[in-house]
Amino acid sequence: MLTALLDPDQGVRTRALGYLHGTLHHQNTLYDATVPAALYVAAILPDPRTNSAVTKNRHSFPGCMRAELLRWIASVASEVTDEVAAISQQCGFPLDDYAPAVGIMGIRPLLFSASLPSTEDPDRHIREAALTACIPLLDDPQLLHRRENLADLLRDELGTSDLWQHRERAIDALDAWGKDFSGIERQRNPFLFCDSDPSPGKESSWLARPDSVEGYSENPPF
Repeated sequence: MLTALLDPDQGVRTRALGYLHGTLHHQNTLYDATVPAALYVAAILPDPRTNSAVTKNRHSFPGCMRAELLRWIASVASEVTDEVAAISQQCGFPLDDYAPAVGIMGIRPLLFSASLPSTEDPDRHIREAALTACIPLLDDPQLLHRRENLADLLRDELGTSDLWQHRERAIDALDAWGKDFSGIERQRNPFLFCDSDPSPGKESSWLARPDSVEGYSENPPF
């Protein structure tokens, strides 16, 4: 399944990507196999075949396979951040007692080295995905000093992204790092569904509009 990430057939590549998410990192879980899979993903990032397309749905972030692989690294690394470690400790499940988490923490410098070159990729979707990968990796004690150099990139790239999720990511990271994030536009209403209160008898709700770009076309619970 890992080698299929570079398959010439788009459908095969897409299924392999689904395997990364659905089996090796199901619902954000880290497994023993997640660690060597992360090493493999990091190793193939420079391969030109990762510029190939994958099948998307309307909830997908834009970008090619390389952008998707970087987002997967970001998701894996986000499970061993300082914040997650503190919460796990409070709940009586320290990350140091969980071998897959220890394994991911141990390869964070390598994952960072593999992801960093993509922050200069000509494709903006790849650059943004690379920065989202770098952010959680920079909680590693060996990498803390790299935050200073990446802060400007976060403001310039993620902070000006067309995607509100990336702008919010930049704000959260810069705030956590004690850096200035003024001027970055926040999402005006991230809770659109919860806040929507259509007037009775009117067709004003975005839920009723299948072409809406503001929310989902299906009725709750989606």
